[in-house]
Amino acid sequence: MKTAEATAATTTVLSRGYKRSPKSNGKVNGTAAKKTGVNHCNGGDISNGKASFMKWTLDDVVYVAKYHRLPCFFAAWFLFFIYVEYTLRMVPDSSPPFDLGFVVTRSFHRALASWPELNSLLAALNTVFVAMQSVYIIGTWVVEGRPRATISALFMFTCRGILGYSTQLPLPQEFVGSGMDFPVGNVSFFLFYSGHVAGSVIASLDMRRMQRWELAWLFDILNVLQAVRLLGTRGHYTIDLAVGVGAGILFDSLAGKYIESRRKSAVASGV
Repeated sequence: MKTAEATAATTTVLSRGYKRSPKSNGKVNGTAAKKTGVNHCNGGDISNGKASFMKWTLDDVVYVAKYHRLPCFFAAWFLFFIYVEYTLRMVPDSSPPFDLGFVVTRSFHRALASWPELNSLLAALNTVFVAMQSVYIIGTWVVEGRPRATISALFMFTCRGILGYSTQLPLPQEFVGSGMDFPVGNVSFFLFYSGHVAGSVIASLDMRRMQRWELAWLFDILNVLQAVRLLGTRGHYTIDLAVGVGAGILFDSLAGKYIESRRKSAVASGV
């Protein structure tokens, strides 16, 4: 019963705003199929000699603008950044890299540089947060018997090591270090990408899978504060933090696929 209701609901959504042709005899007409993506151009078949775009009409354009606003939004930004990319003056090799995150956190950076005690306090708190991430991620495996987050972190840090060594970025000239920071002792580290941020994302995603919503939101908030601090200390570029978020999501997904593939392999082999 539920399956039938779900099928009916899906059909209603896909067909919203369109009328069936009286000549269709119960079949979805060509216009509706084209606009909803159902059986569009016979599944990509162009044996009839016409490419898909040759069948587009003004109604199609209106439909896309009305019901696919997010892709249209990204398309507008795509065109905008094409203009920006081809008109922007490149940063000369004699100048430090331009980082918008550094510009936004300029006042915070000055406060940290002029107040070492505050910098060390925030570094210590950030190190505690990193320890929280590590304990949670390892605990999901050794305590709860769920290895996905741990495998994800192993994937992530391995890839970070490869990329970080392959392209070794210069440390920002305004870097404000602290002996309380992690790695402890302010030793050398890879800039690209942020393992701090990626680890937080991996832990947060696992918390959401387990419906630990309050803890997940807490980690997200602390991750944002962590990112602001890393920009303020010039310990990471903005791109390091952004890719850290993407890396956490990507490797969590890959770890899930890996576990599922091993489960299917075990079932197939009868283990």
